[in-house]
Amino acid sequence: MVNKTIVIAEAGVNHNGSFELAKKLIGSAADAGADYVKFQTFNASRLVSKSAKKAKYQQLNTVDDDDSQYSMLKKLEMPEEWYYKLKEYAEERGILFLSTGFDIESIDFLDKLGINFFKIPSGEITNKPYLQHIAKKAKEVIISTGMADITEIRNALEVIYSEGLPKEKITLLHCNTEYPTPMCDVNLLAMQHIKNEFGVKVGYSDHTQGVEVAIAAVALGASVIEKHFTLDRNLPGPDHKASLEPDELKSMVESIRNIELAISGSGLKTPSPSEKKNINIARKSLHYSNALSKGNVIKKDDLIAKRPGNGVSPMDIDFYIGKTLISDVEEEQMLKSEDFK
Repeated sequence: MVNKTIVIAEAGVNHNGSFELAKKLIGSAADAGADYVKFQTFNASRLVSKSAKKAKYQQLNTVDDDDSQYSMLKKLEMPEEWYYKLKEYAEERGILFLSTGFDIESIDFLDKLGINFFKIPSGEITNKPYLQHIAKKAKEVIISTGMADITEIRNALEVIYSEGLPKEKITLLHCNTEYPTPMCDVNLLAMQHIKNEFGVKVGYSDHTQGVEVAIAAVALGASVIEKHFTLDRNLPGPDHKASLEPDELKSMVESIRNIELAISGSGLKTPSPSEKKNINIARKSLHYSNALSKGNVIKKDDLIAKRPGNGVSPMDIDFYIGKTLISDVEEEQMLKSEDFK
């Protein structure tokens, strides 16, 4: 049985405030074979104070000299009317629509919109009122854990559990909130630590450059992969530089699907159906290394292991040493048990 990994193509704010660009991102995610395309739902006034400064990566990846996080995010808000049109377009393209809500009002809007589950971003894992509000919706929840330690994750889960949401509806994503994440900081085995600690489904929200870490996470048991993507990494905006371009996203999804197949076996070491036909071709049988006459007593040097492997296995060579031939044999003739008394 193949366990399918949910692949979330994170468009985020890479629409740059353009509805047409948002549509193109949906089409690109659908073409890549992702399961979900995800945006971000927020009101800048509710999300950040006007005095808040941009993160360093945001300063590096935006073109204006304005250091205000509020000003940057205000330009990236998506009007409510976009959501209905984008969701409809996603359905036309055969991909599910999703968005991360960053405040309680946004969560209520997304609930009304009919999204399948709630995605909690790393920055909200310590926001108790927000966590309580989401838990009361009784939908499945996926939680990114960037910047969090085990105690903070446990505290967030306790808040969610206290509102009646069972662990069966929760998936925790290991994550590093640096854009892009240095390979030395990925700490991918922490995903398994989270699984062992809390007994919930786990996955990985990837901010590294490239696709290999996300693919490795699937091999390690990730049930969800989330990855930022863009139409062009050279576009201005806070997240483009740490995002995949369309061909890379497609390659990542294809690789994940291959990994799913590769780890879907029984786990028992037995020959697979596809390789059984090659056993006799690749293995060897005992053959005579030279011509021998009837009555010859077999020595080790009289035998050699050669392909094909449909005769006596070389593992049985000791049984035939010291045996007496009852007929003449030719060089390279395959040994048979009936050659002996």
